[in-house]
Amino acid sequence: MKLKAIDLFAGCGGLTAGLKRAGFNVIGAVEIDHKARLTYSHNHGEVPLISADIRDAQPEKILKDCSIARGELDLLAGCPPCQGFSTLRARQGHPASEDIRNDLIDEFARLSLALLPKLIMMENVPALARFDKFKNFVSMLEDAGYNVVFKTLNVRDFGVPQRRKRLILSANRTGIAKLAAPLKHDVTVRSAIGNLKTAGSSGDLLHDMPSPRRSARIQSLIKAIPKDGGSRNSLPPELQLACHKRTTGFNDVYGRMKWDDVSPTITGGCTNPSKGRFIHPYEDRPITLREAAILQGFDENYKFDIQHGKESIALMIGNALPPPFIEAHAHAMAEGLVHEKN
Repeated sequence: MKLKAIDLFAGCGGLTAGLKRAGFNVIGAVEIDHKARLTYSHNHGEVPLISADIRDAQPEKILKDCSIARGELDLLAGCPPCQGFSTLRARQGHPASEDIRNDLIDEFARLSLALLPKLIMMENVPALARFDKFKNFVSMLEDAGYNVVFKTLNVRDFGVPQRRKRLILSANRTGIAKLAAPLKHDVTVRSAIGNLKTAGSSGDLLHDMPSPRRSARIQSLIKAIPKDGGSRNSLPPELQLACHKRTTGFNDVYGRMKWDDVSPTITGGCTNPSKGRFIHPYEDRPITLREAAILQGFDENYKFDIQHGKESIALMIGNALPPPFIEAHAHAMAEGLVHEKN
């Protein structure tokens, strides 16, 4: 029988997609955002989806809706919204203690102890490990009888065509907590998106969504950036923007991806060259939403509703958990549980 899992903070379904690839039967999910719920249901329509604020989610109702008893669930997984713990926000002078989103890890802990699953997976930003809330969460799990391990890992080492460092926690109530071992090769930008049909005429609405109109100067700037990994630092002074001349940071903005390397971190600004290294390696345009989704680890046919708009879809993709990363660790965690059962 397939192991049963529940996905908290489900978003548009990246975590669920990874769990399914690892052979789990996802029997329930919780998500508050309306557009994310619709996208999730387009792709995982068989999964009962609770449309609630996690702070209002009652464990008794979750158990009832999912037809399981306390302690029967094999895996509880989720990524509490993590922006409040990010290093960038700290640099910008936003203390983590003042960000109400950071209380959501307490809600994850509450539901973890109430549902008492055999396995717990939590993914988040690496900076989280420094905070007392995370340390308290680990202590609570250990006091409840869980063996806990957590590491900061790069998703590129687990089949995702992207560099992205993430904290992942594995907890096991019946045996030894496990995480996956890194792969020995990268999935490159070329191998991920190199065989897609021409953007704009592919027949895939997500791949064909037009970019916002840009001024002739910005388009000339994009065209002048050297192919295959070039950056704005290579531009002659007359093409450089005044704002770029005034700063020595954010060197990836208006940069091209490199064809035979992984992509940079896919963020909510992943189709905007002013937000990062999001220009296609050879074509004079930003990557499309379909390319961004694939670089985040989604299947080529993963469904997004273009009526939600480019910014909303980009944010969903950038906030998603890369499915191959989740798949690898879910496999490792499941092997630990099955081994213990035997």
